Amino acid sequence: MTARVVVADDQAVVREGIVMLLGLLPGIEVVGSAKDGEEAVAQVAEHAPDVVLMDLRMPRCDGVEATRRIRAEFPGTQVVVLTTFADDESLFPALRAGARGYLTKDAGGDEIVRAVQAVLSGEVGLSPTVQRRLLEQVTAGPLVAGGDGGGEPEPPDGMTPREAEVLVLIAEGMSNADIARALHISQATVKSHINNLFAKAGLRDRAQAVRYAYMRGLARPPGRSFT
Repeated sequence: MTARVVVADDQAVVREGIVMLLGLLPGIEVVGSAKDGEEAVAQVAEHAPDVVLMDLRMPRCDGVEATRRIRAEFPGTQVVVLTTFADDESLFPALRAGARGYLTKDAGGDEIVRAVQAVLSGEVGLSPTVQRRLLEQVTAGPLVAGGDGGGEPEPPDGMTPREAEVLVLIAEGMSNADIARALHISQATVKSHINNLFAKAGLRDRAQAVRYAYMRGLARPPGRSFT
């Protein structure tokens, strides 16, 4: 399936370069471009794209606000952030606004294609740099779950242990099919667990679920365990 994409970036040279790059990539059709968030929202309204590649720091309406408006008004369009910045002040507001992917501008064409395909499949598209930053942010502070650190952390927000386990696997980037294979359950059961944990935690999508898992201390780097 060809993904219809809108590119939003306030720097004309960068925007045109991204459009040119995307035109060479398989499975992507650029249907519009915008120089700020206001134009991005207007382009989505006009073209109904599958994905917007969204810069964050733009005049008039920045990428976070544009993402929030697009996800609220046009839920069929996903947002992948493509920005220079991977700091907390940029990353977390964008994920809270509804972005399902986050790439830095050193991403190659293959990485962009993977992120676009991931969000269209209901997954998240986070660059390795962003994943490392999320893990560093979590491990730099105290765990929210687990209280004083004694024993295993209790699942938050009334989740069952199985729902918390599914949440951890989502944070590790697994698809529903991957989770079903890992836990030896059906994909229908996986979807049921996801619906339940989303409702209990007040989550809208998998990008929010990933951030929630990190912030609650449920997802840890490989080789680390709860203490």
